[in-house]
Amino acid sequence: MSTDQTETTLRESLMKSPRPGETAIRGFLFICGAISIATTIGILYELGTESFLFFQSEEVSILEFMTDTFWQPQIGRFGIWPLILGTMLISVIAMLVAIPIGLASAIYLSEYASRRVRNFFKPILEILVGIPTVVYGFFALTFMTPLLRDVLGANVVGFFNILSAGIVVGILIVPLVSSLSEDALSAVPDSLRQAAYALGASKFEVSMRVVVPAALSGIAAGIVIAMSRAVGETMVVTLASGASPRNFTLGQDSFFGYILNPFQGAQAMTGYIAITASGDLSYNTIDYNSIFAIGLTLFFMTLGLNALSRRLVNRFRQAYE
Repeated sequence: MSTDQTETTLRESLMKSPRPGETAIRGFLFICGAISIATTIGILYELGTESFLFFQSEEVSILEFMTDTFWQPQIGRFGIWPLILGTMLISVIAMLVAIPIGLASAIYLSEYASRRVRNFFKPILEILVGIPTVVYGFFALTFMTPLLRDVLGANVVGFFNILSAGIVVGILIVPLVSSLSEDALSAVPDSLRQAAYALGASKFEVSMRVVVPAALSGIAAGIVIAMSRAVGETMVVTLASGASPRNFTLGQDSFFGYILNPFQGAQAMTGYIAITASGDLSYNTIDYNSIFAIGLTLFFMTLGLNALSRRLVNRFRQAYE
């Protein structure tokens, strides 16, 4: 019998040997995956069922829901755009805060910090993840908002405002951006760094022109995931940004003076859900069903961001041997 045949026979005998422990682990992992998928399907089913009851009402239509710029249930106006506007404004401000700070800290921890410094500062940075978001909300309300009103003027910055909520949500997601980006930067092969140093590149040039482009897919995916987290944030926006939707009329209201003004309050989608759900609502009323329609919209927004994250990973991914 040849050597190849011997190796094949040995491999087949090893594969066919009974392994009860591995079979149990495999079954457990399958059950966990099935539970995750079933949970997602169950959430989507519940949101869809209750949303159907909302759109079945004579007071609202899908076209009005997707196109109207007024959200006033008291008078039968159910346009989703004021709530989407508040959510996106807060998320954009949050990303403007989180991306520079998170990416800069990730580059420092990955490229400049010693192992001892990295092991000390990274857990401290990630402690921010464990702080309850309601604490961030009160921090925005009692510290950030008064600070902005003192600096910019109380007549400019409202007591409830988007800027304060956006800054604090940005602080909240900094550890997410930093941790995911640092992992992506650390995964870049050290041979690329050594080759750049051999060509005479400085530490900064190696970091910005070699390591960051090589880790771009992981960094982009981390940023999109962090934005998904910002879109779904509830307590900060509920406490700091206000409880009144910013209704507007295109062509009449000032675009930068009112519609996109970060110094005044606006209600976000999650904030409306939290406030409305905590009230005394009867089942199958239009107000009760509206929170599921908004939740379904938020679900698809987050799904779209996650799909974008996967697309960015596949688009910019670089494989190294």
